[in-house]
Amino acid sequence: MGTRKKVHAFVRVKPTDDFAHEMIKYGDDNKSIDIHLKKDLQRGVVNNKQTDWSFKLDGVLHNASQDLVYETVAKDVVAQALDGYNGTIMCYGQTGAGKTYTMTGATENYKHRGILPRALQQVFRMIAERPTHAITVRVSYLEIYNESLFDLLSTLPYVGPSVTPMTIVENPQGVFVKGLSVHLTSQEEDAFSLLFEGETNRIIASHTMNKNSSRSHCIFTIYVEAHSRTLSDEKYITSKINLVDLAGSERLGKSGSEGRVLKEATYINKSLSFLEQAIIALGDQKRDHIPFRQCKLTHALKDSLGGNCNMVLLTNIYGEAAQLEETLSSLRFASRMKLVTTEPAINEKYDAERMVKNLEKELVLLKQELAIHDSLANRTLVNYDPMDEIQIAEINSQVRRYLEGTLDEIDIINLRQIQEVFNQFRVVLSQQEQEVEATLRRKYTLIDKNDFAAISAVQKAGLVDVDGHLVGEPDGQGFGLGVTPYSTKPGKKSKSKKTFKEQLRPSTPPPKPVAFEDFKNERGSEINRIFKENKSILNERRKRASETTQRINAIKREMDMTKEALNFQKSLREKQGEYENKGLMIIDEEEFLLILKLKDLKKQYRAEYQDLRDLRAEVQYCQHLVDQCRHRLLTEFDIWYNESFFIPEDMQVSLKPASGIRPGMVPISRLVALGEDDQDKFSQLQQMMLPEGPDSISFYNAKVKTEQKRNYLKTMMGLQQGHRK
Repeated sequence: MGTRKKVHAFVRVKPTDDFAHEMIKYGDDNKSIDIHLKKDLQRGVVNNKQTDWSFKLDGVLHNASQDLVYETVAKDVVAQALDGYNGTIMCYGQTGAGKTYTMTGATENYKHRGILPRALQQVFRMIAERPTHAITVRVSYLEIYNESLFDLLSTLPYVGPSVTPMTIVENPQGVFVKGLSVHLTSQEEDAFSLLFEGETNRIIASHTMNKNSSRSHCIFTIYVEAHSRTLSDEKYITSKINLVDLAGSERLGKSGSEGRVLKEATYINKSLSFLEQAIIALGDQKRDHIPFRQCKLTHALKDSLGGNCNMVLLTNIYGEAAQLEETLSSLRFASRMKLVTTEPAINEKYDAERMVKNLEKELVLLKQELAIHDSLANRTLVNYDPMDEIQIAEINSQVRRYLEGTLDEIDIINLRQIQEVFNQFRVVLSQQEQEVEATLRRKYTLIDKNDFAAISAVQKAGLVDVDGHLVGEPDGQGFGLGVTPYSTKPGKKSKSKKTFKEQLRPSTPPPKPVAFEDFKNERGSEINRIFKENKSILNERRKRASETTQRINAIKREMDMTKEALNFQKSLREKQGEYENKGLMIIDEEEFLLILKLKDLKKQYRAEYQDLRDLRAEVQYCQHLVDQCRHRLLTEFDIWYNESFFIPEDMQVSLKPASGIRPGMVPISRLVALGEDDQDKFSQLQQMMLPEGPDSISFYNAKVKTEQKRNYLKTMMGLQQGHRK
């Protein structure tokens, strides 16, 4: 394990025009903050109430830009994550103090992005700088709202809602949330898209301190896994970065919250109180029990709080005199957090596949050493390889002959052969038992003589007589009797199903699977035909490739056997003495035939292998065609389904055959004139912002896609509601 280190605690002061200069003072080193309260004269001259506080921190950020905040607080934690160290960055403070702005930032403006998007960018930049490692990145987004767990990325089409509620589970590897979706991201833009998708699902509410106040705790986790591209390196490292945006604490009497907001505030204050209790317990060296399970927040962050992790706390406070009591409370929390120690260590794991390859190499070397030892000890040629099918068949034959009495004894060669002899005894015994049982079943009806109920039942059914003989046994000359299925009886005509075009427009859209079958028979029939043809060709090529692979394996086995026989002939020749004629080695006819056979087998192997390579290329190309057809079939179906069942009647005129617009030419989002203005707006924004920040392309592309998806969903919901009316 690594050495213990204290949690780093920073304070960020929210800029304000009404800063309390007389009450809040910063140290010259920007690592301390002093609070001074004036004495309350109403309490009298003798007043022992504390009026001065001083807090020592790792840094005070006043009027600091988002760039400076990230460089100071998060950059080192993210950099160490790619070396295998877990990291957690947590934003804490009262409602409206700027926690979400610090963590996420303003997604409309690239310059004002927060810690989270900057961390994603740093991760992918560092990956690009490490070509010697294969690094994968995954992300998840968890929300804790009123002590319930929610997956903010469950709205993605390939995830869907969870059937069972999510739970926090502990195992030897740590704490994880069962049921939380984790998404692979191969590039920066994909990660931003997931971030923006989760942000649109967060729960916010209007508040006296902030009109868009976050009403839940959110944990965005980045999982990193790095493998060395060197084959001999079987170790790999894993790490995760928890970026925690806590909901704001508030004084209920001061904020005047009511109804749902009051209930949310109660849950928030309760969970933050439990978090503070856990922090106090962690800071006390004499405490044995840490109350992590008091609430979902502390339980989910168990690994981060005092565990194997680089922990950083960023406390957001107000600089106004009216909020001084809440500011003091936040600073006390930061001071307590500084007493907590963690023990970060590199998370090293072993790649099972690479370990197997290394062990196989070591096994080959050990076999070579064993062969040298046998040669020096003048032992006969011993084969230590696993037995092939021919050798196993030979042992099976020896066992059968031994049981029949035609073979007196079985020669013992090595341990593998002894084990296989016993195994073949078991195989032969099992086969004989099955043969006896099959013979009996062909001749007789097997019923347990002691099972009187079964005997009585078959006698009543007329299957056997009193003597136990079968009744009505077929003699090979009669006809089998049976019941004709109802569907095939004469006089019954099946009713033909009406297609959707033959029916009136239904009051509710049909299920998509039913509509899809109708689509494949009508409008999508040509695409479906091409799809089936391509799939048939693909299956045929796969079958040929499989047959070719089997032939190659058979040739390879025959080559191995030929090589063994050839080596055996060479060893005999070396023992008997080698003969030369005019400098040429003389070999016998059997060895010569083996050499010719091996040469012919190698030629067949190369030809078959070339055929296999060609077939694999054809399979890959056919698979590409099948994927293209499948994608086009599903896309055309979505357009047809939306146009057929969701577009209002007055808009159907535009899509009739006589009109200038064909079905599918205009996306459904354009028919209701939504999304076009947003697209133009973002295009103009990109043209304006990209020259200033060339690294912002992924950021804005992800933002555009998220907004387009949101507009499309709003359009579809509006059309469905109008259709129901």
